[in-house]
Amino acid sequence: MKREWHTLALVRPDKEEKLPVVLSLQEVEQVLKCVHHQHYRVCLTTIYACGLRLLEGVRLQVKNIDSQRKMVHICAGKGGKDRYIPLPTASLEMLRQYWRTHRNPEWLFPRLHGTWQGLINTSEPMDESSIQKAFRAALKKSGIQKPATVHTLRHSYATHLLEAGTDLRTIQLYLGHASITTTTLYLHLTSVTQTQSRQRIDEMLAGLWR
Repeated sequence: MKREWHTLALVRPDKEEKLPVVLSLQEVEQVLKCVHHQHYRVCLTTIYACGLRLLEGVRLQVKNIDSQRKMVHICAGKGGKDRYIPLPTASLEMLRQYWRTHRNPEWLFPRLHGTWQGLINTSEPMDESSIQKAFRAALKKSGIQKPATVHTLRHSYATHLLEAGTDLRTIQLYLGHASITTTTLYLHLTSVTQTQSRQRIDEMLAGLWR
């Protein structure tokens, strides 16, 4: 008919739905123990302990930690939304000990410029590329062959909570997903209280920081 068929320009193949890489609790511990620089190990452990996105982790501020309630306040996360996440007791103590080494008034993980002593005056958070590099080096040293990234710690956190019995709606709130459909990637649905969730997270983190 000598007419252009615009429909062909609109047709797209179905998008692949790949499941994320997940590390077991033992593998998470194995990788984190291979991060020998305290600056990076504490940050990566916190990212796992709270299921944070990379930028949420490196940009944590001192004011975001509610020690009394044992909660982390994520301000303007993905989509500009705030949320609260339980902070395991072991992680709170770890952050306290770590902060005393630099005492930066603003950032929990200040950017390292030259000397360790300079952290107290740093006005910028840790660079995300440096934490990614530290994770890749630790993964290689651990001998684990999975193609994991820093974001894998977040997937692992959600999966471990689910395996421990935390309901999907609670995990959705912790992760900051706009829709529970996104969270169903982690399967199953059970019902436990927030207190039970925090206790389970404490058990998960007990062996990671001593």
